[in-house]
Amino acid sequence: MDWIHPLTLGLGVALTPQNLACAVAGGVLGLLIGVLPGLGVAAAIAMLLPSVHGLEATPALILLAGVYAGARYGGASAAILGHVPGPSSLAATAIEGHSMARQGRAGVALTVATLSSLFAAGVGTALIAGVAPLLSALALAFEPADAFALMTLGLIGAAVMAPGSLLKALAMAVLGLLLSQVGPDPSPGTQRFSLDLPGLSDGIGLAVLAIGLIGLGDIIRHLGQPAALREAVTDSVHARWPSRQDAQECGPAVLRGTALGALMGLLPGAGAWRASSASGSMEKKIAGARGRFGKGDVRGVAGPESAHSAGAQTSFIAVLALGLPLNAVMALMAGALLIQGLPPGPQLIASHPQLLWGLLGSMWVGQLVLAVVNLSLTGWWLRLLAVPYRHVFPVLTLLCCIGVYTLRGSSFDLYLVAFVAACGYAFHKLGCETAPLLLGFVLGPRMEDQLRGALRMSDGDWSLFLARPLSAALLVAAAGLLLAGLLPATRRERGAAFHDAD
Repeated sequence: MDWIHPLTLGLGVALTPQNLACAVAGGVLGLLIGVLPGLGVAAAIAMLLPSVHGLEATPALILLAGVYAGARYGGASAAILGHVPGPSSLAATAIEGHSMARQGRAGVALTVATLSSLFAAGVGTALIAGVAPLLSALALAFEPADAFALMTLGLIGAAVMAPGSLLKALAMAVLGLLLSQVGPDPSPGTQRFSLDLPGLSDGIGLAVLAIGLIGLGDIIRHLGQPAALREAVTDSVHARWPSRQDAQECGPAVLRGTALGALMGLLPGAGAWRASSASGSMEKKIAGARGRFGKGDVRGVAGPESAHSAGAQTSFIAVLALGLPLNAVMALMAGALLIQGLPPGPQLIASHPQLLWGLLGSMWVGQLVLAVVNLSLTGWWLRLLAVPYRHVFPVLTLLCCIGVYTLRGSSFDLYLVAFVAACGYAFHKLGCETAPLLLGFVLGPRMEDQLRGALRMSDGDWSLFLARPLSAALLVAAAGLLLAGLLPATRRERGAAFHDAD
């Protein structure tokens, strides 16, 4: 009986006209984003952040979650039909899926990718429903010192799991924390680091930072790259059911990929995206000499796609239950809630259960709609794959500028977003990951609030963090993780792991 009421509540919220429209619109928009060249899901969500000001919290989160899900389906279709170079999460799908497409089995590859993702997303959503309320109930007992230690562990974990130099990732996380302090001090109300500029008197907006750093930053990076060679399938493609042999090979791969992705989605950093490449490597080893990897093995599509989808879903658990975003996309989701005046975490689930269950209900409904739409619009995806990037980036740039300007009607924000975009491109050239910066920026105000609360309770005694067993254990874990990441042997293994994943 405990499941009946939440399930009824979730479906009731998800099937209201506004929320259903947001789920479908977000999913279709995500499909377009996944297929179009040069725009990642994080950049797309950053561009949409200004639009959530006009929506309530539940439809806003449903819209962004729909974009997140749709981009996964669209990206897989682009990888199969066009062998589109992309992130490591699509590498295995691009190799095996496009090999199948060139053999005249594109329809089978598309169907396997869509059904694998649909199954894994359903399992991941069920895990959110089962785990998030339990974690949030435990987190309600956290004292400020415990919450601060938990966020410290999450931020350090994200830096350690980020590709590239660990020191650079830590520096970016610290920079994000510092940027979050720009604006009025929450206690006395005095200005901090605003440089006497009126445009910074209220701080740096998350939308401005995210659009400049990720949205325009991605556009600039793609403009600096040579035009990608696309080997798009030219024949008419229609979805086709896999054969019995395909189904027998796919079934175990989907189960293994779903389990692996669900676990890796709980890791900080790019765990949800690395799950796909890890699944591809695992399936290749399991197949051994009998496999057809590199020549169109259907397991190289089913495993990675299910791992990617499951990991993407379970990455919602930490941000919804603990208020701890573990990657850049979840940081933007948390930012969308903060824009609505609802800090993510256990209090959110306790005081707004309709948001959690409405989001989960929309995920179940939206995934089914996405599967049907994705397989029905294959012909359109082939046309979009032929669109040159030079025709895409002016529209994206204009949308970014319009979104930033509509927030406050301030031309200063346009100058600021241009400056942030230039900094984002410089970070890219220097090999600095921007995800830790974004996480630090989102977590900064909440970390400061919890730190202040803990010190007020202890009358300024910092030993409180070590006196409480939970906060002490979390801080020791953070220190151990940091020291382990700095060891030369760990750095070599870490670099080799990221190289293999890419």
